[in-house]
Amino acid sequence: MNLDQDVECLSTEIKACQKILTAIGDETRQHIILVMMQTKGCFGLRVNDIAENTNLSRPAVSHHLQILKKAGIIKMRREATKNYYYFDADMESFDHLIQMLNHAKDIMMKLPDRQTIMNKRSFSRKQS
Repeated sequence: MNLDQDVECLSTEIKACQKILTAIGDETRQHIILVMMQTKGCFGLRVNDIAENTNLSRPAVSHHLQILKKAGIIKMRREATKNYYYFDADMESFDHLIQMLNHAKDIMMKLPDRQTIMNKRSFSRKQS
């Protein structure tokens, strides 16, 4: 593949990973994920539990949980009228994300060292 094809392919991969990138790119959602991962057992947490552990309001927690759920990072189970949220990421989504990041890294490795180019350009301007 040439560079243009690589970048076009990477663009498609980024679009495919957009939900998960958005979900994990937010510090609040990162904190929620970590709180959920540290929970002992696999029963899950209710919105109130997460709100207490994150100092967020219940509506704010619900909003963030919906984004995480749509991205395939957490799941929810219902018990009567109670909803329990738990960390159970869609491994295929994470595999796509890792593949996309590796592809981006491969493209960057093929590009010329821009720092060296900029330093040479700066040096030649100083001598002029």
